Amino acid sequence: MSEEKHVDLEESKAEIKEEIKPSKSGSVLFPNENKYSHIKNKLVRSQQYQKAKKEQKKAKKLAKKQTKLEGGPKKVPHTLESLRIKDETTVNDINTEENELVKNDLDNDEFSEYYQQSYEPKILITYADNPMRKTRIFGRELTRIIPNSVSLYRNRSGVKKIVKSAIKKDFTDILIINENRKEPDGLLVIHLPDGPTAHFKISNVKITTELRKNHKDINEHRPEVVLNNFSTRLGLTVGRMLGALFHYSPEFVGRRTVTFHNQRDYIFFRHYRYCFDEEGKKAKLKELGPRFTLKLRSLQKGTFDSKYGQYEWIIDGRRHAVETSRRKFNL
Repeated sequence: MSEEKHVDLEESKAEIKEEIKPSKSGSVLFPNENKYSHIKNKLVRSQQYQKAKKEQKKAKKLAKKQTKLEGGPKKVPHTLESLRIKDETTVNDINTEENELVKNDLDNDEFSEYYQQSYEPKILITYADNPMRKTRIFGRELTRIIPNSVSLYRNRSGVKKIVKSAIKKDFTDILIINENRKEPDGLLVIHLPDGPTAHFKISNVKITTELRKNHKDINEHRPEVVLNNFSTRLGLTVGRMLGALFHYSPEFVGRRTVTFHNQRDYIFFRHYRYCFDEEGKKAKLKELGPRFTLKLRSLQKGTFDSKYGQYEWIIDGRRHAVETSRRKFNL
């Protein structure tokens, strides 16, 4: 009886080896789980599956080592970012002859005076009518981040009236924070006196107290501003607009950094303080807060005008609008 069982066991092992299917590349073997069910002995079934899985892992490790020794190319995973469709207006280097027209446009746009350091930005931060607690705190925290900024309540004034009043008081930009369901929901950025006006959707807002306990150690030094991945013509305008909110001369003593990182048309905002180790080689980052994400909804010429304003770019807000591709990005 024992000999018959031994023969059956050997036959089942042989069958399992035949059932291990090769991968498409032919370098690694993968066990076929579905065909282990014919083995009635649960212990034997488990042992054979674990053995096949171990062999698979070993073969995969050897194949990887062989590729490394041969100096073959590393496999890069496909993402929406890596498969991005190149935009016609993408600008890689402004200083080349091909992009001379773009450089001319930037040298004469609405932000050219700021980047020529002919004035210091002065920012007015205000809210929708009757803002809730988190929105008010969020606005006050922006005043701690943006140098030379003031937070004032709107007092039911219209946007056009606020623009006229701000120009008289020599403000260079206005930030209007809108809210929905007691959360900051939108951000209107108006560059004075001649525009443009950008409307952003805000999401994932985390105020400083939600990120860390001690929020009183944020110094008053002017931060560095880092703008990442704004590569198209529209992206350059939006990046320059966000950069123009901050003073052009950062105070490096404070070791504060503000980052606007664009990825798949979502702009991630982070506020850090960095410090170096004793050797001065490695830097450690400490997030100060707040944290939020921006999504551009529209870019309008001139100051805010909802009726007669001309739009340079506006998102297609139709519910059933079909985009040409998920791999096409605007910024």
